[in-house]
Amino acid sequence: MVSSKINIHPLVVDLDGTLIRTDMLVESASQFLIQHPFQFFKPLLWLLRGKAVLKTELAQRVQMDVSALPYNADLLDWLRAEKRSGRRLVLATASHRVLAEQVAQHLQLFDEVLATEGATNLKSTAKAQALTERFGEGGFDYVGNDWPDMRVWAKAHTAHVVDAPASLLSRAQAQGNVGQVFNTHMPSKLVAVLKAMRLHQWMKNLLVFVPLMAAHQYADVQRDVLAWMAFVIFSLTASSVYLLNDLVDVQDDRHHARKRNRPFASGALSLIAGWATWPALLLVAVALSLLIMPLLFTASLGIYFVLTVAYSLHLKQLAVVDVLTLAALYTLRIIAGAAAIDVAVSFWLLLFSMFIFLSLALIKRYSELKVARDAGKTGALRGRGYEPDDLELVSSLGGSSGFIAVLVLALYIQDGQAAHLYATPQLIWLACPVMLFWISRAWLIAHRGRMHDDPIVFALKDKISWGVGVFMLAVLALARVLS
Repeated sequence: MVSSKINIHPLVVDLDGTLIRTDMLVESASQFLIQHPFQFFKPLLWLLRGKAVLKTELAQRVQMDVSALPYNADLLDWLRAEKRSGRRLVLATASHRVLAEQVAQHLQLFDEVLATEGATNLKSTAKAQALTERFGEGGFDYVGNDWPDMRVWAKAHTAHVVDAPASLLSRAQAQGNVGQVFNTHMPSKLVAVLKAMRLHQWMKNLLVFVPLMAAHQYADVQRDVLAWMAFVIFSLTASSVYLLNDLVDVQDDRHHARKRNRPFASGALSLIAGWATWPALLLVAVALSLLIMPLLFTASLGIYFVLTVAYSLHLKQLAVVDVLTLAALYTLRIIAGAAAIDVAVSFWLLLFSMFIFLSLALIKRYSELKVARDAGKTGALRGRGYEPDDLELVSSLGGSSGFIAVLVLALYIQDGQAAHLYATPQLIWLACPVMLFWISRAWLIAHRGRMHDDPIVFALKDKISWGVGVFMLAVLALARVLS
């Protein structure tokens, strides 16, 4: 409730974890690692000279986009109401002054900024002392969220608590001066980690089973086990890359209508958790691969990881190169699946894979461009090498790639290898018009602006796509047994 008269006590607001659902030190350190990966050791050296020095060095070297930080909307609404009532608002934070003033400038809400500067790290006791000297003991209200804020609340007239754990809230209430309590009900850390790992995307790694099915080796138990291990290892590696990709893209994601809700972008998951989790997942995957899988599979996994990281860091910003890379990454899964079970991968299978996945990658870009054009945007998309005016060209390239994939399938039917694997390969002709239908329908849906997911994810949710898949498998099975 907003008081009808001006509160004589200034309202002092913490930044990290309170006004924003993240930490500016962690944000700046993460951006430094992304922008200067070969200088990863420097923050450790700065930290040895003190936390205030670390914050100063990072603030001077990193460009932060404060406009898209995950602000606490409920708290902001309340602060704006307090401001309108005539109350004096002060931002007091352990973040460096350079970053704190950028936030204050963006919000146009605070009358004064107190922050880490020089050798003083404005946190806990230091913050309590600074505020007491500035306003007197009990001469201010304070909004905080974490255990170090207990010392500040003890000196405040009223303690306002934001997203605090139950034990901290209980301790604060024991002091007898708690006022407003804000709880945004963020998901648990475990739920946020699992969401960031994108377990639903693991379905893409079922491609490692394609060589097993294509070579008709599914009755071989040993090869079945190796294929399942390949699936697990690739899934762990893929999740590690998804985490790294989201860390790299966090500032761009915060400007995207849907991606801003991802765990790191929204502040549901700390960037520290991401930097700790992705190497751990990768380490487990590599260890399993070295212990169990053939060397060629491990080499394929290594190429997949390096190419995916290169895509995340730079290649996705290059028009055409980005979609070719995505198609190659899908094809690498098939190559790795063949290496896992020690079978030769078919030339026809690789050719079909490159063209069909190039078409799907272009659908993904087309959907992004269509959203941008419908929103009236001009110029290059943020973090991409395309402009809305490229929409027609992308559509042309994508549709052509999909139809060429069907042509490859048709040519395969006439190949001697098909005659060796199938009793009646001519039956596979039935799959060609069905594939043409599915590709055309996917592009039609994208053209109408209804392809909101990754095309692979869309297919996994789409009943007609499942029907097409079942029909294709049935045709291949009949071609195998009927003569």
